[in-house]
Amino acid sequence: MSTDDELLEAWRGGDKHAGETLFDRHFKALTRFFRNKAGDDFDDLIQQTVVTLLEAKGLYRGEGSFRSFVFGVAYNVLRNHYRRARRDAERLDFGVTSVFELGVGPVEVLADRHEQRLLLQALRKIPLEHQVLLELYFWEPMIAPDIAAVFEVPEGTIRTRLRRAKALLEQELGALSANPALLHSTLSNLDDWAKSVRGGVAV
Repeated sequence: MSTDDELLEAWRGGDKHAGETLFDRHFKALTRFFRNKAGDDFDDLIQQTVVTLLEAKGLYRGEGSFRSFVFGVAYNVLRNHYRRARRDAERLDFGVTSVFELGVGPVEVLADRHEQRLLLQALRKIPLEHQVLLELYFWEPMIAPDIAAVFEVPEGTIRTRLRRAKALLEQELGALSANPALLHSTLSNLDDWAKSVRGGVAV
């Protein structure tokens, strides 16, 4: 199976099938990325990301993985989407503001267990920057250097933010759950519950 870089090189050389294969490979990941953060607009944002990648295919220089490049573009598309909808766009801080505060309605996600539904709700209540970080970490799953390439910050900064993001998620889980047993089940197996939601977000 060809690597992303091999497919990209072939695509740049005029092989349209290689380009289609490359996008097909990342389509479900882009669906996961936007589905819990963009409400009913997630299909449009996927298309915007694909168009941007088509226009920017020459900008990827192999610094970090192509996956990181894809998610970096997607994150910029997401932020620009929110800024266009706000009069206070210049003051919008994604390190503070959550998609819940932005008024984005949830989309239906397959979540069979109470713990999964609680996690999805809690993710939407923490700042967008931290939500994106955790979803890349849990659902893709990406390692710190690749996530650092998405956010264009040092790896050490990502490790610090990851600890902070987990703490914020646990805090929000505690605020949302009135069931001590459910909260204990979710917190004691946080990584496993978060990863278990992955399939339901991409359908």
